[in-house]
Amino acid sequence: MAYLTTIGLEVHVQLKTKTKMFCGCPTGYGAEPNTLVCPVCLGYPGAMPVANREAIRLTVISGLMIGSHISEYSKFDRKSYFYPDMPKNYQISQFDKPLCEGGSVTVTVDGKDKVLGVTRIHLEEDVGKSTHLASSSGVDFNRAGHPLMEIVSEPDMESPEEAYAYLQELRRILLYAGVSYCNLEEGNMRCDVNVSVRPDTQKELGTKAELKNLNSFHGVLHSLHYEVRRQTEMLERGEKIVQETRRWDPDKGITTSMRIKEDAHDYRYFPEPDLMPVVLDRNQVDAWKAALPELPRIRKQRFIDEYSLPEYDAGVLVAERDIADFFEAAAKLVATPKSVSNWIMTEVMRVLSERDCSISQLKITPENLAYLIKLVEKKTVNMTGAKEVFEVLIDSGGDPATIVEDKGLVQVSDVGEIEAFVDQALADNPKSVEDFRNGKTAAVKFLIGQVMRLSRGKANPQMVSQMISEKLG
Repeated sequence: MAYLTTIGLEVHVQLKTKTKMFCGCPTGYGAEPNTLVCPVCLGYPGAMPVANREAIRLTVISGLMIGSHISEYSKFDRKSYFYPDMPKNYQISQFDKPLCEGGSVTVTVDGKDKVLGVTRIHLEEDVGKSTHLASSSGVDFNRAGHPLMEIVSEPDMESPEEAYAYLQELRRILLYAGVSYCNLEEGNMRCDVNVSVRPDTQKELGTKAELKNLNSFHGVLHSLHYEVRRQTEMLERGEKIVQETRRWDPDKGITTSMRIKEDAHDYRYFPEPDLMPVVLDRNQVDAWKAALPELPRIRKQRFIDEYSLPEYDAGVLVAERDIADFFEAAAKLVATPKSVSNWIMTEVMRVLSERDCSISQLKITPENLAYLIKLVEKKTVNMTGAKEVFEVLIDSGGDPATIVEDKGLVQVSDVGEIEAFVDQALADNPKSVEDFRNGKTAAVKFLIGQVMRLSRGKANPQMVSQMISEKLG
């Protein structure tokens, strides 16, 4: 029998604000436990919350980026539950009137585009972080009260690969919008997964399981593959699947039962009495919408169309907004945008990886890189010399032409000078000459290298190669 898989995601995203959702405590990562707290985020009796205006703005921007309807009237609610990491024993969240409703994210899987619906985006406060030791447990409330945006998808995903693609694309969109750092290691972006399996002859959805403890996108992918297989095997054995919350164990590669899944009524939602409703001005929302950045998918296609880039190049460049911005600023200054792409995808990204930094932390500017490319195209400097100039630019910046002059890297293209270098290289390496004449064509590369050494890397490589070939017949 064939089976159908249905997947929905609840993505929790910490917003990029300086203070917490309902108090003035600073947001941050890595501080000593329980030092970024106050009576409000610790739930002391009588402490009154005040909503963070910036968190509301960032949530609305997120909704606008994916085409959500923005509610001009929304409110906060209390979600009651008793966990050690929730100091109030309730969480301030949004239930029936969220800030954003609807929207979608388009993904590409196996070369096919698919539109995945979003049900809602609501704003709430984060909980603390529990740490379990061998004989005790502890709770750090520094994270409690951080502005947390929950993005709830429609159950539109039909495979683990679609869920993985959705998370990747959603993260790119949020990074482009600048609403969150989306750093999975620091818990800026976390995900709960709802998954069910049913026979392909059954119309109604199967009984779902919710998967927890997913701290990476690959964890989502692997846990879904396991859970789909587990539920399918249960159905094939005629067993009944129960609605429950399960924990993903990445070391064992399995999910295990945690508890029977609660429904919404189990949380006893009711309107938050200490907070006024959120009323948005339509003109303000329209102004935020007008200032939105281009979506990554749209920018990728524009790079292909406008700059004649291969699809692969465009995909790599738009993955990070600051890199895409850098490329576009440089590409507008040169006749060959593909040259800019080549430099960024090889040299720039190599440096970023080695230094584990962002492109804004390098001294090189788009104008510097464009000028350096022009010097190569005009044969003022060869590629070897250009890479030496590049190393100076990333650390110190400056004028590429001046660096070329100061380092004596101006390319030698004079026929007489190059011929002298070639003649010396042939005279100094008679065995390589003989090897070539005996059919070992690889000897030419060695001889070219010797000429470049003699010229201290300044000889025109194309002229050197042509001249050696001519002299060796």
